Amino acid sequence: MKKTFFLSLLMVLATLNLFSQKYELGKVTLEELNEKVHPKDSSAVAAYLFKKGEVRFEYSQVNGFEMVTTIKAKIKIYKKEGYEWANHQQRFYVAGNSKESVSYDKATTYNVVNGKIQKTKLKSEGEFTEKINKFWNRKKITFPDVKEGSIVEFECVVRSSLFGTIDKWDFQTSIPVNYCEYKTLVPEYYVYNPIQKGYVFPAVTTEKNTKTITLTTKERADVGEVTRTTFSQDQFSYIETKTLFICNDVPALKDEAFVNNIDNYTSSVTYELSMVQFPNEPFKNLSMDWESVVKTIYESESFGPELDKTGYFENDIDALIKDVSSQQERIGLIFDFVKSKVKWNEYYGYFCDDGVRKAYKDMTGNSAEINLMLVAMLRYAKVEANPILVSTRDNGIPIFPNRSAFNYVIAGVELENEVVLLDATDKNSLPNILPIRDLNWFGRIIRKNGTSAEVDLMPKRVSNDVVNLMASISKDAVLEGKIKEQYFDYNAFMHRARYANLAKDNYIELLEKKHDALEVNEYDVVGTKELDKPVAETYSFKHSNIVEVIGDKMYFSPLLFLTMKENPFKQEKREYPVDFAFPTEDRYLLNITIPEGYVVESLPKSVSIPMSDNLIAFKYLVANTDNKIQVSATFDINTPIIPPDYYDELKAVFSEIVKVENEKIVLKKI
Repeated sequence: MKKTFFLSLLMVLATLNLFSQKYELGKVTLEELNEKVHPKDSSAVAAYLFKKGEVRFEYSQVNGFEMVTTIKAKIKIYKKEGYEWANHQQRFYVAGNSKESVSYDKATTYNVVNGKIQKTKLKSEGEFTEKINKFWNRKKITFPDVKEGSIVEFECVVRSSLFGTIDKWDFQTSIPVNYCEYKTLVPEYYVYNPIQKGYVFPAVTTEKNTKTITLTTKERADVGEVTRTTFSQDQFSYIETKTLFICNDVPALKDEAFVNNIDNYTSSVTYELSMVQFPNEPFKNLSMDWESVVKTIYESESFGPELDKTGYFENDIDALIKDVSSQQERIGLIFDFVKSKVKWNEYYGYFCDDGVRKAYKDMTGNSAEINLMLVAMLRYAKVEANPILVSTRDNGIPIFPNRSAFNYVIAGVELENEVVLLDATDKNSLPNILPIRDLNWFGRIIRKNGTSAEVDLMPKRVSNDVVNLMASISKDAVLEGKIKEQYFDYNAFMHRARYANLAKDNYIELLEKKHDALEVNEYDVVGTKELDKPVAETYSFKHSNIVEVIGDKMYFSPLLFLTMKENPFKQEKREYPVDFAFPTEDRYLLNITIPEGYVVESLPKSVSIPMSDNLIAFKYLVANTDNKIQVSATFDINTPIIPPDYYDELKAVFSEIVKVENEKIVLKKI
């Protein structure tokens, strides 16, 4: 009996030991290296074999508590497309007295060479630091000798005296995570609110332990002509709360069409400091609402005082708006002046780096310097303008009140029934036509009297795309014709942003490729520089593969090369909203002349496909008069964001649209 118990105990201990070794650095096996595809996701380009994080508070007599975050990761590279996972980066704060440091260790690449494991350690040239702005730097590592099948692993340690938040930890990523573990060890003096999001829920355990710290003091005393040093030790204890999150086999979060920022829906946890209380010290409540967040930002020397700086633009603005009485015209003139005067250096932020005066003088600045300068100029011109804090799309949706919820600032003019939104960082932007990065649900306007309010950033006005096409089909089934396409509002903005700096021949090449070997001639475009006008492009075309001939019949889709060929929505289930960015209406008007000696045998039926709550509407009309075929199609997306509850219906509507558009017109030879 004793022998059986002893053997069982040994087996348990051995299993636990193997389990712990499995998720430690340096334990790479040939079996792992020879694995060709992920066992549960054959499409995965890479996978985390494990991903571990730990946040603890270390105490020193010199500096007090310091937050230490340790990240350990082991990543398998399956395909060339996964090489990007052989890089890692970590940002750290460098401004003021509360600085952070980042160090990497144990960064190694593993490969199989002649049947044996080969280790290649990271060298100094694979590690570098770059500046983000005056507040933040970023340390990066790039692993050496990465191939398909490689395994890379590293340890990253971040030391910080900034306790306001504990950085977000992602349980889920765009590649599978076989095992994920996250641990926080927090002294009783700091109380954090955990904020979880996403659709994967880790197992969570919490326990409290007593932690003891020994303090050493020394005293020197002169005894006669001899100085003696004596040492003494004191101890103090506190309760430490350990919280452990564990999850296994976390699937990749697949990016799909029309997603704002997939990170918004990634399963993660963030901690925000809500309370501090040390022994014999008063209680500090740090819980924030939006008003206190705004107040803290506004009172910073890099924000509010920058709005009040004078003596650098007044003469220019006086000359610009002299004899201009219309408020709308003053807004437009000043907005265009700032866009042309100061170039955006592509640094985000709601705090100024070098200040508005220097940005104006140097004619370059970050988003805060440009748009706070714009607000100051508009106020000088007697326009009721205020800054609006924004979280750009890549920063995530600002759900919970904290300063890191925002990372950008634009300008707003409050009129009687609306707030006119302005962002002078983009030369193609217009009033209420913001760069797409700004269209992220809600911002927060900060008024001069200290109050703030939520501002809807999502466009309400429909942006049109109008296509007029006239074409004829020859007896040889060759399609030839002319097309005019007009882009309005956001569609015009997008066209300018994508193609304004592209050479004409390169754009034509893209156009021909987009429409399956279309031959484009006589291309012309107007409105690319005149921002108050639509962009209109015209060209003649020829296409030899649109019309299919079988026997004495011709077959082609009514919308020709403009047909939607496949449903962009592939997932069976979607947990996050569909984000079209702005409402649109696409209108198509086609007139097609059929070849002599042919008649129309059949036409697709005209249809109307609605969606619940008028979120989307599709109307499609195909008619025939003599040798002419008229096609009219209207596709309306009436809201920029569609909740996931509607996904099944949305997917079905798009499937039906694809089916309808791909039905054929049949011509018969007579």
